[in-house]
Amino acid sequence: MKRTSTGRPRTARTPENIESVRSLIESPRRSTRRHASILGLSRRSLQRILHGKLNFHPYKIMIVQKLLPSDFVQRRLFCERMLEIIASDDVMLMMSDEAYFHLDGYVNKQNCRFWAAENPQELHQRPLHTAKVSVWCGISKVGIVGPYFFEEEGATVTVTSERYVEMVRNFLRPQLRSLRVNMEEMWFQQDGATAHMARASMTVVRQMFLQHVVSRFGDVHWPPRSPDLSACDFFLWGYLKSKVYVRKPRTADDLKVSIREEIATVPQEMLVNVMQNFEERLWTCVRQEGRHLSDTVFRK
Repeated sequence: MKRTSTGRPRTARTPENIESVRSLIESPRRSTRRHASILGLSRRSLQRILHGKLNFHPYKIMIVQKLLPSDFVQRRLFCERMLEIIASDDVMLMMSDEAYFHLDGYVNKQNCRFWAAENPQELHQRPLHTAKVSVWCGISKVGIVGPYFFEEEGATVTVTSERYVEMVRNFLRPQLRSLRVNMEEMWFQQDGATAHMARASMTVVRQMFLQHVVSRFGDVHWPPRSPDLSACDFFLWGYLKSKVYVRKPRTADDLKVSIREEIATVPQEMLVNVMQNFEERLWTCVRQEGRHLSDTVFRK
C-alpha cells in the first residue's frame, strides 16, 4: 500500500474517485471488476466506495420465466392443492429436476450482483454452450437422492425418455429402498420436460408413486414456467454451483467429484428449511393470485 509523506496509508476513497465510481449508475451491467480496471482502482477499493460512501448494496440476480395470463390460475390452484397435501405430518414430498453444470464459461448467477441504492429487481437469462455434465437430483426434507449423471461412455448425453426411465428404475428406485422410504406417504414432483412427459416415463413414475405424482398430467398438475416453486431451482442448483466452482474444476471428472462431495455435506437442517421455504412460497403465490413471488424473490 502506498503511503503519504507523513507515513499514513493513502486512501483511494477521494472525492474525485467517489464521483468517478458514481458513474456506475450509468452502466449497471458492467462488472465491478471492469469498472475497477477502467478507473485504475482495486476491486476492493471500488466496493468500499460503493458500500461505504454511496450506500450501494449487491443485489442478487434472480432468474424467472415470463408468465402467461393463463398461468396465474394454474399456479394458484397448484399451490392451494399442495398446501392441503403437505398439511399432513406423514406426507413427504420429493422434488426432482435435471441441470447442466458447465465446465468453462459458466456465469454463476449466485455470484452476480447489481450494485445500486435500491433493488433494481433485474431479471436476466443467458444461454450457455460449453462443455458440461447433466445432473439429476431429488430433494426432500430428509435428504438428497443423487447425483445421477446422464452420460454414456463418460460423455454427457441429452435426457431422453429412455434414459429417464432407466434412471428411475435403476437408480431412484434402489436409492429409495435403501433409505427405507414409505412409498405410500411419498409424493414425487417432476416438471413438464419432454422426457418426463413421455408415455413410458409417466408409466414408470405412476407405478412407483401410486396416485402421488406431481407433474404435468399427474395427480397434481405441475404449473408451467414455475421454477420459483421448485426447490431444485430456487435452492439446490444455485447452492451447489456456488460451491463447486470455488474449487475451479479443470475436467468433467473433477466437476462430478465436486458435485458429489458438496451434496454429501448438505445438512438435513438446511433441507428442512428449504421445504419450509417451499411452503412459504406456496402461501405467497396464493396471496399474489399466481403471479411472480416478488415478496420472496426480491427480499427488501
